[in-house]
Amino acid sequence: MADPQGFLKLRQRELPARRPVPVRIQDWREVYEPQDVEELQAQASRCMDCGIPFCHSGCPLGNLIPEWNDLAWRGDWRSAIERLHATNNFPEFTGRLCPAPCETACVLGINQPAVTIKQVEVTTIERAFAAQVVQPLVPDRLTGKTVAVVGSGPAGLAAAQQLTRAGHTVAVYERADRPGGLLRYGIPEFKMEKAILDRRLAQMQAEGTIFRNGIAVGTDVTGAQLRARFDAIVLAIGSTVPRDLPVPGRELSGVLQAMDYLPPANRVAVGESVTGQVTAAGKDVIVIGGGDTGADCIGTALRQGARSVTSLEIMPRPGEERPAGQPWPTYPMIFRVASAHEEGGERRYAVSTSAILGDESGAVTGLRLHEVALVDGRFEPVEGTEQVLPAQLVLLAMGFLGPQREGLVEQLGVDLDARGNVARDREFMTSAPGVFVAGDAGRGQSLIVWAIAEGRAAAHGVDAYLRGRASNLPRPINPTDRPLTV
Repeated sequence: MADPQGFLKLRQRELPARRPVPVRIQDWREVYEPQDVEELQAQASRCMDCGIPFCHSGCPLGNLIPEWNDLAWRGDWRSAIERLHATNNFPEFTGRLCPAPCETACVLGINQPAVTIKQVEVTTIERAFAAQVVQPLVPDRLTGKTVAVVGSGPAGLAAAQQLTRAGHTVAVYERADRPGGLLRYGIPEFKMEKAILDRRLAQMQAEGTIFRNGIAVGTDVTGAQLRARFDAIVLAIGSTVPRDLPVPGRELSGVLQAMDYLPPANRVAVGESVTGQVTAAGKDVIVIGGGDTGADCIGTALRQGARSVTSLEIMPRPGEERPAGQPWPTYPMIFRVASAHEEGGERRYAVSTSAILGDESGAVTGLRLHEVALVDGRFEPVEGTEQVLPAQLVLLAMGFLGPQREGLVEQLGVDLDARGNVARDREFMTSAPGVFVAGDAGRGQSLIVWAIAEGRAAAHGVDAYLRGRASNLPRPINPTDRPLTV
């Protein structure tokens, strides 16, 4: 543990300051300013001898949080990163992007502000990179077995790195021109600059992982060809079928799915040129969906110079405190303010869209909505609340329904579960022998920390399958585990 009296001496939770809003919306750099390392270590000292560290079970990776909190407090950063990397391949990703279910499960958080676990995590890995401690881990010998990983998001990258280090020859297929999946083209630069991703990919390439970009598996390469070339396949294709909005006017120009809007914006933010990009400049923008993707759309639209931004959510506004039905250590549904919400725009709750309006040219001009109330488990319109909001750009950020079934999934003949995800057993193998699945494709839309955990767990299953015996790779979870968090 850290300082035995740390949580008594220091009862305040301190995070690094965000850059001033008028400054940060003028660029695409990350929003947080550096935190003084002594202040960070003082925060780490608040981690207490709680007996049973529920942060372990709050984290799908089972991160050894009290151990590296203690090491960070003592200034032993080299040991801290070793303990952190023991369970997490990419703490620089989770330290920026994870909603930190570990913190809502923190025992100190029962009656005090929780330990700043995520900030200790990202500081530890950043100091390790700065000290050049993060080096390639090249396997001592190769097994002669080959693995194709389809998809280079966090699940695919975690599985690929684990399997490469185990001595297998791993090729990662990515249909985009550069690897990273949603980490590159879905996550805006202001949440994670892509140099953070590129330096980790460079480590993986130095370890021996092969990246084959610009190849659409299922079209350019068929499932049968993959099976003939590789001893095992890992499907890490994500949950990419977006939830749509079946209302009149959906077909109008200027109504886009979030993942048709964010990737071009992210390309432009790093200096690429995108033909026909739809931007928010000078427009009234409506974002339908109040989750992380919706917040990413808000921050992006404001940086592009939107005239106004309105976020719509069908659920009622959450409360400020943990609901009685979501007791510690569960992840509570409370009102949260992301950095993008600070930057401008209006957030409206308990509203539903009835129609999207357009002009004679077929361009969107507005959106008709009404307030709703939950009656017998259904949202019912509230009479007399209908109104029209002006909009020249409407972004749909309502989540995803599952993996794309056409193409590779059909070609491999894998079974689907009742939710339309790829079914798997306890070792993450699908109904097709030698074909495994990890991340959102098998779990459904979830958190980055779950994607990495599933990638590591799938790698354990693949390694055991290829060796014909128990694997020495760690196995953090199985698909029947029920997390303490949402």
